[in-house]
Order: sequence, then C-alpha cells, then structure tokens
Amino acid sequence: MESLLKLEHVTICYNGEPVVHDVDLKLNKGEILGVVGESGSGKSTIIKAIMGLLGNEGMVTEGDIWYKGKNVVDMPEKELRRLLGPEIAMVFQDPMTSLDPTMTIGKQIMEGMLWHFKMPKAEAYQKALKLLEEVGITDAEKRMKSYPHQLSGGMRQRVVIAIALSCDPDLLICDEPTTALDVTIQAKILELIRSIQKERGISVIYITHDLGVVAKVADYVDVMYAGKIVETGTIDEIFYDPRHPYTWGLLSAMPDLDTADERLYTIPGSPPNLLHEKAGDAFAPRNKYALEIDDEIDPPMFKISDTHFAATWLLDPRAPKVEMPPELKDRVARMSAEAKKIEEAE
Repeated sequence: MESLLKLEHVTICYNGEPVVHDVDLKLNKGEILGVVGESGSGKSTIIKAIMGLLGNEGMVTEGDIWYKGKNVVDMPEKELRRLLGPEIAMVFQDPMTSLDPTMTIGKQIMEGMLWHFKMPKAEAYQKALKLLEEVGITDAEKRMKSYPHQLSGGMRQRVVIAIALSCDPDLLICDEPTTALDVTIQAKILELIRSIQKERGISVIYITHDLGVVAKVADYVDVMYAGKIVETGTIDEIFYDPRHPYTWGLLSAMPDLDTADERLYTIPGSPPNLLHEKAGDAFAPRNKYALEIDDEIDPPMFKISDTHFAATWLLDPRAPKVEMPPELKDRVARMSAEAKKIEEAE
C-alpha cells in the first residue's frame, strides 16, 4: 500500500532539550492511525512537527518527516503553508478556542477556499452549505449566519470538521476532538469521522489518551510514552494481544461495566518530565514488571509480527516469562468475544 506520511528516526527538541526521541511512524493512504498515550507523552508535539507548528523554541533536530515523498523538515515556509489546508488539515481539541467568536460560521468555512483556491464567493458559499450538511448540521442556511457561541459543543465540533474538510485534504489530523464533549455526542462525532474517512478515502491521524475511543475508529495504533513509541500494531494486536506493560495499564484503566471489581484501575505514579531524560526505560519507575536492565538500558523494539512491535525487555528471549494480569486477560477475552459477535451479526 502507498505511504502518505512517514516519520523516520525523528527527534524533537524544545530549547535544546529532547522531548520526542527517535520516533518512526507510518500512515498509508486511506488508513486511520490512532496515537495513544497519557497527557505529556509527546503526541501533540509530533503533530505540530508534521504541520510545521513547533514555534521558535521547538525544532526537529534529527530524522525526516516525509509527506507524499517531500521532506517537511527542510520545506520552505511558503511551500509548507500551501500544504496546510489543501493537503493537511487539523481538527483541534476545543472548538471554542479554534473558532473566531467575531465571525459567522459561514465566513469561517469559506475562508480557506477563498484564500487557497481564489474561489468565487457564490461557489464557496454553496460548498460551505454542502459541507455543513455532510457533517450532519440541519438547517445549514440558517447556521451559516450563526456565531460560535450560538451553537452547542457538538455542533461547534462539527463546524470545525467542516472547516478542516473545506479544502479537500488528503490527511486529516484529529487532536482529541471529543474530549470536551459528553459521551453521547462523542460517539456521534467518532461515527462522523469514520464515515467521512470512508466516503472520501482520506487518511486520518487520531490523537487521544483514551484507548476506548481508538477502538471505534482506528486501523492501526501507536502507543506513546515519554516521547517514544513503545508499542505499535493493528487495532486487533493492540487490543487482543498487547505486549507492553504500559499498554496493559492503558487497557486496564478503561472503564468496564462487566467486571466485579468496583475500583477503577489507574497506572501508579505520573508520567516523567520530558525535559529531564532518564537512563534506561522511562516507564520502569511505574512498571511492577520492570527488570534490572530497565534501569540501565532503554529497550529496543522487539518484533512480534510483521505489523506488531513493542519496546520492552520482557520480550527478550533471556527475560523471565511474564504474562498480562489475569483481570486484563479476562477482559481481553470478553472484548474479543464481543467483537466476534458483532462481526457475525453484520
């Protein structure tokens, strides 16, 4: 399958201090990649690097970011600006901070089309109406004249998605777009993103701290911790055959109504400060399965299958055999059985 975006050994520094280390990432045309990790793991930093939005203090110090065969790292600013909108678009976390409160919804959707394509206003207006309908907003003509504060949270996020789609991008980046929404609206927005991706055949990167959200949209998943990708695989491999203790923790932390345990699991401790690099595996202080070597040497990526890799010394042939916690094993078995039932019903 043809690659749309590829990161090779990317290291990103802020004020000279590395915060993202040696990251490899690949996204093919027409795929959805979920990037998962706690706040502060480096997910949004990678996205800013792809879009050239690191600011004056941040820079890619090592590696390459390839988009359609062109290296974004060395790209002149003018050329990069031409990419943002027509080629790469973004849906931000909070629609209230990404929408202009002084402009009508219609003007904000039309703005990109007028600027990038010099499209006649009448044509841009008609396309904006169609986009509002595509993202599920009824009475589009009326909403074109509305201001952001006159819409609900769910409608505002739909408008932001319409703006992102206005220039027909090939890559849509969604940075935790459902965080500020209630669960019911969350599900509708996820469904919308998935259906748009299928209809348009675009590629999507979905950034989130919630593995449960990724399960509903992604084809592949990269799990990030302390500025590194610690596990990567297909959605089935990450959910039904996770190998990294951090992935075990994220899966265990998902709310589960079918368990007898009334306590909600949390991963002990806190993520490290990315500006203070630690020797060995950054997850070791929070990992009850950590080995002595974890305090000294950072684990390499071990191959589990052609699509599944994890950076944990537990996969070294010399390591003691450690299996995922029994409670998680039961949960994974339940999730797998439920997925099979849904497949059979379809």
